[in-house]
Amino acid sequence: MKTQFATIIAAAALIFTTAANAKTTDNGAVTLSETGHINKIEANGNVEVYITNGKEDGVKVYNNYYAQNAMVQNQDGTLRVSSYNTDALVVLVTVSDLRGINANDHAIIKSYEGQLSALSLDIKLNDSAIASLDLDAVAANISVNDQARADLSGMVENYHLDYSKSSTINKSELDSYTNSERELEQPKHIRAPRGFGITASL
Repeated sequence: MKTQFATIIAAAALIFTTAANAKTTDNGAVTLSETGHINKIEANGNVEVYITNGKEDGVKVYNNYYAQNAMVQNQDGTLRVSSYNTDALVVLVTVSDLRGINANDHAIIKSYEGQLSALSLDIKLNDSAIASLDLDAVAANISVNDQARADLSGMVENYHLDYSKSSTINKSELDSYTNSERELEQPKHIRAPRGFGITASL
């Protein structure tokens, strides 16, 4: 209970801090200032994150951001976007040197206004996350797990793809010079010793 209370206090403090460094634009979007450099994006919960290239990194948050149980925070170059509201939190992120994308739960990640350019990208999709990315990259490591889905297009000179059998991959419009793929093994279940009555998972 103490841990849960501390988490709520920390989240409230974070939203207050973010509000102090934000301004509302004419179209209702909240532009967050002092976001810092963004190397990686982590999306959790019910969020839609649109990514575009630009000279300067920046974040715009749509919806009624302050009324939602949401978090948008940049810590050491990692932009964390989380919301567990019924309505999806929509965020537009401008990046100049993105290197990683990590999406979990029901998060949706999309490239916006043309191809997403990068030297090297590490993309990880888990749970039921969806990524729709038009890429222009030199290299990429892509991991699609659980029920996640990846719709990939564009050009990646060299990529490696790990995927689970239950995931969905659409790469018919993705070109490359060299690539490799590997189907991930399903977790093995082992029976615990008698008397414990549980099943452990490796």
